[in-house]
Amino acid sequence: MSTIIERIKEEILSWPHVTAEPHRFGGVEFRINKREMGHMHGERLVDIPFPMNVRNELVNSGHASPHHVLPHSGWVSYWIKGEADIPAVIELFKMRYDFLKPKTNIVTAAN
Repeated sequence: MSTIIERIKEEILSWPHVTAEPHRFGGVEFRINKREMGHMHGERLVDIPFPMNVRNELVNSGHASPHHVLPHSGWVSYWIKGEADIPAVIELFKMRYDFLKPKTNIVTAAN
């Protein structure tokens, strides 16, 4: 039986260019192309940075809380209560991933 963090890590590490390493304040940090996507402090707390407008939307809609230490920054915190919160955590990381993933240029052939 896998733990909450193992299930979240498995999903996030399946995305292209994502790596995991120890976070400087404990837990695991997810990175894409050497930029931090966010981090988990054990199985109960996730911290993810966003632009302020996105952060405000997430906090105002109740999808995340202001960061537990830096409440006026672009960072949000998500308190994991149990396995039912895994999809919400993955969705927050996916939002951050979409901001940071390499942009691809689609070239179409001329007719």
